[in-house]
Amino acid sequence: MTLATALAEPMPGISPDVYSSADFRAVSQIAYANAGIVLEEGKAMLVYSRWAPLVRASGCGTFSAYIELIRNDPAEQTRAVGALTTNHTFFYREPHHFEHFAREARPALLRRLQDGQPVRLWSAGCSSGEETWSIAMTLLGEDAAPGRRLAGMNLRMLASDIAQHALAKAAAATYPAADLEPVPAALRKAWTSEKNGMATLSDTARDLVRFRTLNLHGQWPMKGRFDIIFCRNVMIYFDTPTKERLVARFAQALAPGGFLYIGHSERVTGPASAQLRPAGPTIYCRSAA
Repeated sequence: MTLATALAEPMPGISPDVYSSADFRAVSQIAYANAGIVLEEGKAMLVYSRWAPLVRASGCGTFSAYIELIRNDPAEQTRAVGALTTNHTFFYREPHHFEHFAREARPALLRRLQDGQPVRLWSAGCSSGEETWSIAMTLLGEDAAPGRRLAGMNLRMLASDIAQHALAKAAAATYPAADLEPVPAALRKAWTSEKNGMATLSDTARDLVRFRTLNLHGQWPMKGRFDIIFCRNVMIYFDTPTKERLVARFAQALAPGGFLYIGHSERVTGPASAQLRPAGPTIYCRSAA
């Protein structure tokens, strides 16, 4: 192998004519510019494994040809960037968030609904839906009858992600029953049904949620403010300036007194710190000002 070939080859066994270091750098630039995702040098294999099926399906044959294709095809670019995201999640992840939500946030939301006011929640970066449905079940509560009455009020949840394949799984709302074991049994009983080892969310829960493709790094079409925002284990893929811009936007999107829930390794820093006060481990409350 020549020195030039070694420098061009991002990993052994893959021809640089198909996938080179220059291709990896181009992918990294696209991911950062479009979604704020930082791809470090050690992610070359991840990029190859996520994009190789897309390259083959496109008929391009090489990564460089596919990169040129997506530069002029916004829909394919969204699909390609979405393929780079890691959709690892599970039901009732970080239980203290749901315990806080049920204990501290839910009673005020119920009062608002009973007074005829709207309640809006957002599962941002919802991935394959486990977080979204954990929120929905916790909000509806352990008793199905009053939960159904709540669902008939002015209550809606937005669940968004950049990865369309993850959204499709989330919207299907069907998972191996064993995956729901972390959810309290009373919530599972009230809002899921099981058949042949698979659990499906009830129509009542499903009717609450609107799934949408949304790039957190781009424009947000939503007009009103949210009472609750969950965005957990998403910002770990961003650099500090991108994180701080995103959290500042979340602060503006929250209604006064609303709660923001973020991942266990994430923190609120930057300008948003003036508007978001800690309310628990990785839980923040929007100030009235």
